[in-house]
Amino acid sequence: MPLAYYKRLSKRDQRIYRRSDDIAAVTLPDAASCFPLIRELERSLCADDRVAVEQKASRLVARIVYQLHTDPVRVRVRAVRPSDAGGELHGLYTWEEGKRAIIEVWMRTARKRDVVAFRTFLRTLLHEVCHHLDFAHFRFAESFHTKGFFRRESSLMRQLDPPAPQMQSPQMQSPQTQSPQTQTRSTDDSPSAEPTQLGLPFL
Repeated sequence: MPLAYYKRLSKRDQRIYRRSDDIAAVTLPDAASCFPLIRELERSLCADDRVAVEQKASRLVARIVYQLHTDPVRVRVRAVRPSDAGGELHGLYTWEEGKRAIIEVWMRTARKRDVVAFRTFLRTLLHEVCHHLDFAHFRFAESFHTKGFFRRESSLMRQLDPPAPQMQSPQMQSPQTQSPQTQTRSTDDSPSAEPTQLGLPFL
């Protein structure tokens, strides 16, 4: 059963939605090779080292897209999450024709400015990776939050959550059970188009 916003989509976008919904997993050929990178990322996050977190997150995402033979993407780690009356923004994916895509994730909560729980940070990062895969791997013209999309996100999380005990920082918040609040930016076919936001109104 499609999500509620499906009926508001154009026929073209409904076709993209259905294609996305049909893909339930993303399988990495060698997920275990990412475990050392994930542990390094966790240590950097626990140390509250934003520069190191960005470096380790970039290396992890580069390994994922390399294994999937997918176009590279830049990763930027920001400090305090932007927020408004609707809540805090965890992650952002920006795609623009002719430019390298960008993933942005935030590592501190807006209200208390605490470093986020590692698994929350990892899930947010993988959520944005899934948006990138929609465009660069599956070659969808849009990236929608479908049930298939969230299954793909969960499949990556299961493969990349190492079995070793997770380190915890005293200031870290409890892991969230819901998918992170994110936005996706893309461009339409107009040469002069500015990046526009997709996906968030449907959350």
